[in-house]
Amino acid sequence: MTEPRIPRPDEQADQAASAAPSYPQRPASSAPDTDLPTVGGTAAQRAAQETRAATPIPAPTGADVTQEMRTANTPHTPIPAPQESAMQQAASAPQDGAVTQDSAAPQVASAPAAAPTDTQPHAQGTTAPGGTYGAPTGQPVTGYPAPASAPAPVVVVKKKGPGWVALLGAMLLTIVLTLGAMLYMRPELLRVTTPQNLNNGTVATVPASSDATDWTAVASAVSPAVVTIQSQNASSGGTGSGVIYDAQGDIVTNYHVISPAINGGQIQVTLADGRLYGAGIVGHDKTTDLAVIRLENPPSNLTVARFASSQSLQVGAPVMAIGAPLGLSNTVTTGIVSALNRPVEVSMDEDSTSQDQTQASSDLVVTNAIQIDASINPGNSGGPLFDATGAVIGINSSIKSLATSADGQAGSIGLGFAIPSDLVVSIADQLITSGSASHGMLGVTVKAATVTVGSDTYVGAQVQEVSSGSGAAAAGLRSGDVILKVEGQEVTSPKQLIGYVRRYRAGDTINLTIARDGATRDVSVTIQGS
Repeated sequence: MTEPRIPRPDEQADQAASAAPSYPQRPASSAPDTDLPTVGGTAAQRAAQETRAATPIPAPTGADVTQEMRTANTPHTPIPAPQESAMQQAASAPQDGAVTQDSAAPQVASAPAAAPTDTQPHAQGTTAPGGTYGAPTGQPVTGYPAPASAPAPVVVVKKKGPGWVALLGAMLLTIVLTLGAMLYMRPELLRVTTPQNLNNGTVATVPASSDATDWTAVASAVSPAVVTIQSQNASSGGTGSGVIYDAQGDIVTNYHVISPAINGGQIQVTLADGRLYGAGIVGHDKTTDLAVIRLENPPSNLTVARFASSQSLQVGAPVMAIGAPLGLSNTVTTGIVSALNRPVEVSMDEDSTSQDQTQASSDLVVTNAIQIDASINPGNSGGPLFDATGAVIGINSSIKSLATSADGQAGSIGLGFAIPSDLVVSIADQLITSGSASHGMLGVTVKAATVTVGSDTYVGAQVQEVSSGSGAAAAGLRSGDVILKVEGQEVTSPKQLIGYVRRYRAGDTINLTIARDGATRDVSVTIQGS
C-alpha cells in the first residue's frame, strides 16, 4: 500500500498543523467523478483511492465551492467491505407466514465509527492557516456492519390466524344459538320475576327459605292480585281492598266494604297497575262479612290469587297484609300469626252486640278469626293476608283498638283479625254459584260453662236446648252436655263453637268431643244448612 504524502507547510502552516490535521483533497470539477471508490467496494478500488490521495491540493478560494469529504478512522487503515448481517439475510429470505421478532431476542445495533478528535476543530467549509482544509465537524459516518462475532437474532415464525373480529363474531354466534335452543325448549325462561309478567295467570309460588322470608319476592309476586275498592251511594261511601279470585274478574272482599252500594250504589275497582274498572255485586253474606263483586268488561291479563288452606296454620308463622289503609293503595305490612280461632263478631248491625250470645243461631255474625300483629287499619278491610309462599290464607276484616280518633276511626295497636281462607273459599264459591250462601248449624242453643273430667276442669259450650229434627238431635246430643272440641280444636266459648260450625257446609259431618257424666266421648254430627 502506498503511504500518502503530506505537503511541507511554511512556518505558519506548521503552527496550524499542530492544532488540526490536514486532509487530502481532490480537484474541484463540475463533472461527476466516475472513478470515485464506493464504501465497502473491492480491494483494488480502495488501493486506487489511497494512491490518488497522496497528492496535496490547494484549498479553493471561491465561496460557492462545495466541499466534499470522506471520513475514516485513520488515513492508514483501509475501509473494510460491509458484510451482510444475519438480520439482512433473514429479511431477504422468502417467508410463508408473518415474521415476528421475539421480544427476548438480543437487539443488533450498528457500531459507530470512532470520530476523530480535535481540541479546536475548524468549521466545515473553512480553511486552516497554510491553505489547507480545517478538521470536519458533525456526526461520524454510521451504518457499518456489526462484528461477525455478534449473535444472530432469534426469529420466531408464526402462522397467521383469524383476526379478533372473526373470533368475536364466532363467540356471539355461539351465544345466540345456545340461547335460542334453550328458549325453544324452555319458553318460560323468557319470563322475569316481576308483577307485570305474572299477569294472565295464577300467582306463582315463592320458594320458602330456611333463613328468612323473602318479603320482597312475595310482594312482587302477589301485588298484582290485590285491588282497591271504592263504593258509594247518594249519602255515604268508603274505601276498602279486595283480591282477584278468578280469571273472569270475580273479586273477594268484605261485606261491609261494598254495603254502601247494595241498594243502587256504585263500585269502582282500581287494579295494582292503575287501571280503573266498574264492578257489580255477585253476592254477599253478612253473617260472615264476605262478598264477591265482578269487574265489568274485565281484561284478559288479570293476575289470580292462589289460596291455601288455613287448617295448617301455626302460631308464629310469618304473614303479609296488602291493602289500602286510610286510602293508601298497595300498602304492604308484615307480621306473624298471633293466635288462631279467635272468635270475633263482625256484624255491621248495631243491635247485633245486644243479642244473646249464647244462642247458636244464624243471627250472630261470628268468625273464628286469625289474629295477627301486622299493622292493618281502616281500608285494609277485604284485603288478602298472605303466607311466606304468596298464598292467601285469610281476608283481613277487623281490628281491635282502645280509642277512636277525631273522625271516629280507630288505629292499629297490633291486634288485627282475618277470616280464614277455608271459610272464604267456601262462601265465595257459593256466592259465585248461586248468589247466596248457607251456613252450618248444629241445632242447639249453648252457653259458656265449665266441666270437670276426672281431676281436671275444662271450659266449654254447654248445650241448653236441642232442636227437634236437627243433626244434633240425630246424633244423640242432650241438654247438659258440654262441647269441648270440634275436629280436635278446643272450644272455649259459645262464639268459638259458632265459628267452627260455620266453616262447614250443609251435609258435612263433623266430630265433636263432649263431656257427659264426668267422662269424655266423641260424637259424629251432620251439619244442617241455615
